[in-house]
Amino acid sequence: MDRKSFLKSGHTPSLFSSFLYFDVSFMVWVLLGPLVVIIMNDYPMDAAQKANLVALPILGGSILRLVLGYLTDVIGPKRTGQLGLIVTMVPLVWGWQFVNSLNELYIVAVLLGMAGASFAAALPLASRWYPPQYQGLAMGIAGAGNSGTIFATLFANRLAKHYGDWHTVFGLALIPVAITFILFTLLAKDSPTQPAPRKLSDYGAVLKQRDTWMFCILYSVTFGGFVGMANYLTIFFNTQYGLDPVRAADFTTLCVIAGSFFRPVGGWLADKVGGIRMLMILYGIVAIMMASISTLPPLSVITVLLFVGMMGLGMGNGSVFQLVPQRFQKEIGIITGIVGAAGGLGGYFLPKILGNLKQSTGSYTPGFLIISGIALVCVVLIFILQGSWKKTWIGSGGKARSDQAAIQATS
Repeated sequence: MDRKSFLKSGHTPSLFSSFLYFDVSFMVWVLLGPLVVIIMNDYPMDAAQKANLVALPILGGSILRLVLGYLTDVIGPKRTGQLGLIVTMVPLVWGWQFVNSLNELYIVAVLLGMAGASFAAALPLASRWYPPQYQGLAMGIAGAGNSGTIFATLFANRLAKHYGDWHTVFGLALIPVAITFILFTLLAKDSPTQPAPRKLSDYGAVLKQRDTWMFCILYSVTFGGFVGMANYLTIFFNTQYGLDPVRAADFTTLCVIAGSFFRPVGGWLADKVGGIRMLMILYGIVAIMMASISTLPPLSVITVLLFVGMMGLGMGNGSVFQLVPQRFQKEIGIITGIVGAAGGLGGYFLPKILGNLKQSTGSYTPGFLIISGIALVCVVLIFILQGSWKKTWIGSGGKARSDQAAIQATS
């Protein structure tokens, strides 16, 4: 690929703005994940309550994504992104200065979902500037902002320990959000070729199709599994292995790195061996890893298992969206929003499964076995449907068509 040609084909400041907005927003979105093991010193919580606290931002992001998606179509991605950043400051200020109870913290958690909804504005801002042959690269650069998760798991608990107060972390998070707002305002620019706003009937037409729901299921397991685990693993390491908050978050960071940086590899391998074959392999790996984790082996072993499992989930994200553009070439914008929202819902239910079953049974084993079973169900569903897919819309051998191989949405 000609780098100069890519740079000339779009708008680099907007691409950078999209990445920065996405990266900082993702950091804020998962902020409660590592902090909850420190927050519970002030607000004692059982396993179900801790799971609920880290799951609510994901649920909020899934719901608010639909709102920001609509606004992106109506007022443009730049104004929508600016609005999203301003609203994101509200729960941060609240958590910094005004939270006085666990119930208030639940409200803050839901409002943090605005940061997670940044997908809906950040990705169109980048995508609409670039021609089809560069969509994969542009979306990959913008979507690399999910690495913001690493900043939350690596620094949140360290800062809380340093300042002796978890509230301060919310206040400090305002700094990168404010800087991002300024840079976003100065650098971002809406593409002159904005598509017409989508109609509700357009969504209805897509939702009537079976494959839409199939991709929603698949992505709710891969992306939902990644973001759900990213938010919950600090609790797991702290509760199951007695790690202090900083070490528990560090172990989580190792696993999150696998899910974040192996995502593009999944899309690339899917291009090489076929999306169907790749997904069946990855869901099989995730099922085996989660079943192995359910035995709750020593810390060193479980860290390796989780690293491989998160790597599989991350690669699965790329593989799912290697197939989506082939099936929905004309409706890619609509289907990306729907499937992305489904991924958020999956991320909401995963901590609930682990936390509620830990509360009711006293063990994490049933929760991980259920997640393993869900991954196996995905293998079976793909196996059943692959025949009709290959006959109707997918390329020979399950490989991507040449004109779609580069299109990999990262939401």
